Amino acid sequence: MINLKLFQQNFDEASAKLEKKGVDISTLKNLKELFSSLKEANSSLELAKANQNKMSKLFGQYKKEGKDIDELKAKVDKNKEVISYLQSKAREADNSLYEVALAIPNFPDDSVPNGKDEDDNIEIKKVLTPRDFNFEPKEHWALSEINGWIDFERGVKLAKSRFSVLRGESARLERALINFFLDCNREKGFEEIYVPFLNNSAMLQGTGQLPKFGDDLFKIEGEDLYLIPTAEVPLTNLYNNEILSKDELPILMTGYTPCFRKEAGSAGRDTRGMIRQHQFDKVEMVAITNPDNSDEIFDMMVQNASDILTALKLPHRIVRLCGGDLGFSASQTIDLEVWLPGQNKYREISSISNTRDFQARRAKIRFKDGKKNHLVNTLNGSALAVGRTLIAIMENYQNEDGSIEIPEVLKKYM
Repeated sequence: MINLKLFQQNFDEASAKLEKKGVDISTLKNLKELFSSLKEANSSLELAKANQNKMSKLFGQYKKEGKDIDELKAKVDKNKEVISYLQSKAREADNSLYEVALAIPNFPDDSVPNGKDEDDNIEIKKVLTPRDFNFEPKEHWALSEINGWIDFERGVKLAKSRFSVLRGESARLERALINFFLDCNREKGFEEIYVPFLNNSAMLQGTGQLPKFGDDLFKIEGEDLYLIPTAEVPLTNLYNNEILSKDELPILMTGYTPCFRKEAGSAGRDTRGMIRQHQFDKVEMVAITNPDNSDEIFDMMVQNASDILTALKLPHRIVRLCGGDLGFSASQTIDLEVWLPGQNKYREISSISNTRDFQARRAKIRFKDGKKNHLVNTLNGSALAVGRTLIAIMENYQNEDGSIEIPEVLKKYM
């Protein structure tokens, strides 16, 4: 959640940052009005409490002077009712402010470029040169038909559209990629963790998926449980409502999970093939850090994801996201986009995000430095999306007859 005090004290500056992310000005004005309502309610409550204290002190004086206290007692009782009413009003105002604030995205860093969507993102650099084919490269679904790797029809039969079945060598390759990614991340100091694939609503609120993005989640009927959209949720929330010591930081974690998303806003996009699925495998990196080394760890995570792609000899590019394309919780994001020769374009395969203290404030993750508690910074990123890496291998390592080579670094896993 955003720093509400910062927002209140610097409304114009904070509003300009949020408008960079596409937040409507009317929403921000509503938030400002709620601040005023809360301030007014708290002011009236404090005044009533001050009157109560003042009158309460008069009881001793009245008794000492032999005065009748019945009238004073009636005033005190009346004021108690006023205080109870004002406390209720202050709670209502505070709850209203909190509910609106939960739907406000994170402030973007000053380094985030202006822009409306992915067309305004800025390429930082390209890594590796795409292969020069002496034949027309096929897309992954065509290669799948030749090799019998992906069964789209039976995936639909088992579930519905945007589900698929991997068979034979592709299933082995999926497993090999998961192990390779986890091993690479462990070598960089990330602790491997295996987490539940179902989390409760408090955890999803902690990392920002709820309440705003409930329509994109698969909920378990009759339970306060959701299938996780990413391992970022359980890994970050391992420390939900905890106070860590300064010496424990940074905490670096990695984990494999399947991810489940309704893709509610993607109707008509990537309907063919395996680019956009309701269920997909991903290996995630999560860091919980002292704000002082947050940027350093962010750069390390970007480099790690790039190094994995380089080890697989997959050409890719590194892109800085503009304000309009930035995710809800992110303060800044770097995307890695892998080259798909069959599609003749780069496609996202990893997003590395620094949320600063946005998730930490929602999830109450703090660290103790001396006598004071401070909010941590949390970071997350894919290393990597497994299905999209499999697709990239299929298209980049294809032969003219449709057969597919296996990257050298994966051969020991297969």
